[in-house]
Amino acid sequence: MRQRGAGSGLRFAGWVLVPLGLILAVGGIGYFFTHYQGVTVMSEAMEPTFRQGQRLIVEDIDADEVRRGDVVLVAVPSRYEGRPVLQRVLGMGGDHVVCDGNRITVNGKPVDEPYVMRGEVNPAAEPYDVRVPDGRLFLLGDHRGNSNDSRFHLDEQSGSVAVSGVRGRVQGLAVPAATGALGALGILLTLIGTGLGIGGYVAGRSSRRPLAAVPPWPAVQ
Repeated sequence: MRQRGAGSGLRFAGWVLVPLGLILAVGGIGYFFTHYQGVTVMSEAMEPTFRQGQRLIVEDIDADEVRRGDVVLVAVPSRYEGRPVLQRVLGMGGDHVVCDGNRITVNGKPVDEPYVMRGEVNPAAEPYDVRVPDGRLFLLGDHRGNSNDSRFHLDEQSGSVAVSGVRGRVQGLAVPAATGALGALGILLTLIGTGLGIGGYVAGRSSRRPLAAVPPWPAVQ
């Protein structure tokens, strides 16, 4: 009887854990596909940070979540044939961005740029001094010698682009921790629940009293 009770308990635990695990797994996967997207780097403009052909994860964000230093996927209808591109946010609405041909300052403070491709200078990029309009962004590529960015469109609202054109922020290659943990936990609970259910079924079967053996018919001459 104890074994039969243990089997029932295991089956009940399995019935609870399997649906819960499936909900968590599906929820984690669903959240990822509704809040993130995968993109492939199509140019050398963001080297050495991101290389051509590299696959990245981009998080969907609202306009008010954009910050200086973010690498964003942005669509500019008047540029790049309307295709979204990856560029880094150097200035936001109201910022005063100045470059003397080498160093960049934002609102009078030098910008530390350890991510920039070193040893190359783009002779087509002249010094600039711009004020970024409200609701817009001043964007640059990390490979300054090979990036068609805000520097080359200074006659279009100081080279800026509308923040509403941002399609997401690059998260690199890693699956977001919370989403990955949720999905992994769901899969783990599903496997555990399945194992408990099977174990409970086996325990229940073994606890059943076997039928009494029927004696054979007596032999007759």
